[in-house]
Formats: sequence, C-alpha cells, structure tokens
Amino acid sequence: MTATVIVAIVAGMCLGGFVQGLSGFAFGLVAMSIWAWTIEPQLAGPMVVWGSWIGQLLSLGAARGPSMARRALPFVLGGAAGVPLGAWLLQYINVNMFRSGVGLVLIVYCAAMLGASRLPVVRRGGRALDAAAGAAGGVMGGLGGLTGPVPTLWCTLRGWDKDAQRGVFQIFNLSMHSLTLALYLANGTLTAAMIPAFALMVPLAIVPTLLGVWVYRRVDERAFRRIVLGLLMGSGVALVVSVLV
Repeated sequence: MTATVIVAIVAGMCLGGFVQGLSGFAFGLVAMSIWAWTIEPQLAGPMVVWGSWIGQLLSLGAARGPSMARRALPFVLGGAAGVPLGAWLLQYINVNMFRSGVGLVLIVYCAAMLGASRLPVVRRGGRALDAAAGAAGGVMGGLGGLTGPVPTLWCTLRGWDKDAQRGVFQIFNLSMHSLTLALYLANGTLTAAMIPAFALMVPLAIVPTLLGVWVYRRVDERAFRRIVLGLLMGSGVALVVSVLV
C-alpha cells in the first residue's frame, strides 16, 4: 500500500466509524466519499462492507432496548429473501437509473420529513410489513448495495424510540453485511491482496466508533431522528452525484 492509500484508509475509517457509532449506519456514505478518490473500486467496495461490519459489531451494544433481536427477525428474514431477487433483477434494470431514482426519492422525502413539525407514525401492518421493509432492503441491496435506506426509514416511521430503531437496523445491517461478505468469499471477490488493508482497518475502527456511541447516548429522541433523516438525505445526494459524475 502507498502512503496515500494508508492516509485515505485512516481518514475513512475514523470519520466513517464515528458516524456509524453515532447513528448505527452510514459508514459507507462517509468512508466512500474519501476512498472513491484514491482507492480502486474493486478494493473500496469490499472495504466498505468490511468496515461497516466491524463498526456494527463494535457498536451493537449501544442500543439497549428489550427484545431487539425478536423485533429485528422479520427484517432479517425478508432481507435474506430479497437479496437473491435483487441480484437476479440486476440483469434487467439500468442500475444508474435505479440509483439516481432512489437518490431523488431520499432527497425529497427526507427533506420533507426534516421540515415537518411532527413525523408520521405507522402503527399498522405488524411484523408482515416489517418483513416487507426488510425484503425491499434486500432487493435494493442485491441491485445496488442499498440495503439500508428502506429499513432505516421504516424504523423511523414506526415511531419506536431511538434504541429500538437503532437496534433493529443495526441487527439488519449486520446480517446483510455478513451475507454479503460470505458471497464475496464464495465468488472470489475477496482476495489475499486485500488482507493488509482489512487488517489495518480493524484497530482504526475502535476509538472513533466507541466515541460515536458515547455521543449517541447523549442525544435525545428528536435529535437522533434528525441525524438519521439527515444522513439518509446525504445518501440520496451521494447516489445522484455518483451517477452524474
């Protein structure tokens, strides 16, 4: 690895780890904004999944709500079923149009929610709609690596407290990242040449992620929801820009 690549890895892990520790997601949004300029896509993509997976493990205990695993189960099952479907649809759909469309929806919707005095709350549908949100995330993950937006937004609309929201989408994202890493390993995407970068990322993640968790525990419910919506809107902007440039 060159000095430039090492500096980029350090910066991406520190900033991405902090944001993920604070919000429970968005590692890829932050890290890729740095890595895309200096690291080849064949390495940067797996690095995002690996770094996010590490951060999810480190910060999983941040949310302390009861029965989070049981609440997250429908999302995980739906997501696992949706990923293969998304991968199959990939041959029929223009990925750039899909990503820009998702980006525009995130920008408009999240901007509207940030400007609203009160967020809408969806109390109907139960675990069936939770599974549908997970499946939508899985399909979008198979199509374009976008597992997070739909389940994260859905948890916000459910009106759950911040620990419940975070616990669910962290378990969901950790499960989807584990599935992705297993697929990468099976299809040869992960290579021995990636080991030095992956090894460097592990210790770099610890302090920023735990610092983000420390800040998370000191923000209130309203501030957390605004952080989530703001990061999702930022994800939308990044998706649109990535298609245009």
